[in-house]
Amino acid sequence: MIVRDKSNGLKLLFVWHGTVLPKVLPIILGIMTLSLLAGTLARFHWYGATTVPAVGFTMFGVAISIFLGFRNNACYDRWWEGRKLWGALVANTRHLSRDSCFLPAADREALLMDMLLFVATLRDRLRGQKIRREQFGYTDISTERLDWLDSQINVPQRVLESMQKQLTAAVQQGKISDIIYATIQKHLVEMGGVQAGCDRIHSTPLPFPYSVLLHRAVFCFCWMLPFGLESVMGLWTPLLVGFISYLLIGLDELSHQLEEPFGMDHHDLALDNMVRMIERETLMLLDKPLPDAWQIDKNYNLS
Repeated sequence: MIVRDKSNGLKLLFVWHGTVLPKVLPIILGIMTLSLLAGTLARFHWYGATTVPAVGFTMFGVAISIFLGFRNNACYDRWWEGRKLWGALVANTRHLSRDSCFLPAADREALLMDMLLFVATLRDRLRGQKIRREQFGYTDISTERLDWLDSQINVPQRVLESMQKQLTAAVQQGKISDIIYATIQKHLVEMGGVQAGCDRIHSTPLPFPYSVLLHRAVFCFCWMLPFGLESVMGLWTPLLVGFISYLLIGLDELSHQLEEPFGMDHHDLALDNMVRMIERETLMLLDKPLPDAWQIDKNYNLS
């Protein structure tokens, strides 16, 4: 995810990295070239195609605007719901870190290490990637366990099961009371709820035919636009067509990126940053060395 200072409005006018412009620019240039070609042919009377009625573009444009706005709202709702779920996960890890003080030091450390393992593997699951072993340098987790977890269908669920077994053993051995067990176990239930919410977003995209229909409508509108504006705008047609195409095609591309908020695109959620923040806060409570915080590079990426 891009983390950028928005205080300078002038820079926002010319910013390139992290916008949708690099992806849509070839299409916009193609439409502007078509617009310039159509205007040149019409000016020298090399073709006599009938101008597309303006009222047709007006009705078509209003319909596209309504449906494009609806799709962008739906995609942003998915992005924002994902952010709220991970915000709840951050808060829950802090609660669990505090409530686990009732456990003996060794048992508490084992429980919190599994909590960090849950957070990291949940991120990897949502991104469809294997467990990144190099990120667990702060713990002595064995390679055999990581290999075993990597072979499981639902790794975060396995980690939650391990945490549940640790709490159950602590109760059976008399290390904590039933009341303390219920208090700590409530956090495991909430963590499972966060995973279920994230899985729901990840496994349920917007209906494919709807996205395809809107995508085709936007492109058809932009490609026909030069033939409807040339007679009115003249030489200004390519410039106006470029701006309108950037607006419509850019919104379509942005909604496509926001639809899957857990990926690696510039506008997806900064899961790496949140996982690292949870790791640093938890290890601080355990008085252990902290991994380096993510830094923002010159391109405003986390590194």
